[in-house]
Amino acid sequence: EALENAWAEIDRLTEEARKEVAAGTKSPVYYFMQRKLMDIALLAAYTGFWKITVRRHFKPSVFDKLSEKKLAIYADVFEISVKEQKNFRG
Repeated sequence: EALENAWAEIDRLTEEARKEVAAGTKSPVYYFMQRKLMDIALLAAYTGFWKITVRRHFKPSVFDKLSEKKLAIYADVFEISVKEQKNFRG
């Protein structure tokens, strides 16, 4: 039962992240980070970006201006395509 509760909480957080992306308050980076069960420190370690930089990339206005190279780094970590990442809107 404890395991079921933990997965239910993960599902809730992922759905909440999806809704924030759909509302335009967070970028797809935030959603995919939640979906991969990562936190900012872990995502920063995998990407090589500073934690403050990862937080900035959660802003849709900043995400929309990211280079293809940076998007490719995130896509590789999230195991998705750059196109899928760019087109995800919740």
